[in-house]
Amino acid sequence: MAVKVAINGYGTVGRRVADAVTLQDDMKVIGVVKTKPTFEAHQAIEKGFPLYVNVKGNMKAFEESGLKVEGTAKELIEDADVIVDGSPDGIGVENKHEMYMPKKKKAIFQGGEKPIVADASFNSTSNYRECYGNDFLRVVSCNTTGLCRTLFPIHSNFGINRVSAVMIRRGPDPANIKKGPVNAIVPDPVTVPSHHGPDVNTVMRDLNITTVALKVPTTLMHMHTINATVNNGTTTEGLLDVLNKSPRVVLVKAEEGIKSTAQIMEWAKELGRTRSDLNEIAVWRESVNAKKSEIFYMQAIHQESDIVPENIDAIRAALEMESDPLASIKKTDTAMGLKPWWKYN
Repeated sequence: MAVKVAINGYGTVGRRVADAVTLQDDMKVIGVVKTKPTFEAHQAIEKGFPLYVNVKGNMKAFEESGLKVEGTAKELIEDADVIVDGSPDGIGVENKHEMYMPKKKKAIFQGGEKPIVADASFNSTSNYRECYGNDFLRVVSCNTTGLCRTLFPIHSNFGINRVSAVMIRRGPDPANIKKGPVNAIVPDPVTVPSHHGPDVNTVMRDLNITTVALKVPTTLMHMHTINATVNNGTTTEGLLDVLNKSPRVVLVKAEEGIKSTAQIMEWAKELGRTRSDLNEIAVWRESVNAKKSEIFYMQAIHQESDIVPENIDAIRAALEMESDPLASIKKTDTAMGLKPWWKYN
């Protein structure tokens, strides 16, 4: 029987997770929550998702927009097995204490929340088993997810001694018209390390990692340049083999015209991905280089979508639906049409 999933916050993340849940055969969306009658609310109705409002006082605005509202968020979660919280940063912790805990409901939070919001931070490949059965999980941020996706298999195969990573971050998401920078490169933050390394350590606790971050005038993707030393030396071919076999990692080639984040997004369109999303982490094949104990590579992160399959696996882990992380990952990826990494193993 399909588990019942409530989506509290139907925005950038929430609407993508709702679509991904709909593709799975072991879960279903029983409702989504909006605060305002935006175009996302109209789309939710068109897709057949029951629409709920965050608080009763906002119902009138929805009704005046011709939108049928089923009730409030509190009423929605009464019938849910788990809530995926896609609220703006900092609101999830309020929802936890005001709604989820009093009703003894399990919930999945996003990386914009502080780690303390959850019993554990979550990444499908890195610590699925540690999170199994927990009531509250926090899917780590898009950048942290990207780092874990590639560093975990490298660490598992070669034993990482240290990692230095530069995060070249997009400014806002594409639809955000109120943020920049417009004509600047901004250290974000100017202090070292950035928060990304400590966030990786919430799921890969023994990893020696230092990160710095810069924000640049683009909206498409983040990019990472990674340098690491490993305890067990490898070759470029050996490193490529590990990355090629890793879940939710794809190797792209500059020689085939994929020389920038813009061209990666064009490639995703040609793949027929919904919203031109790329849920996998794109690693440039030509950037992968191993010199005995030292390795280098560059990767691109689609910040709007890489955490979506992680949310699906987090649901299975929290509700103890599947004990084997690779089995859950394969099930999620098959349903979403992602790279069939299992065929390379």
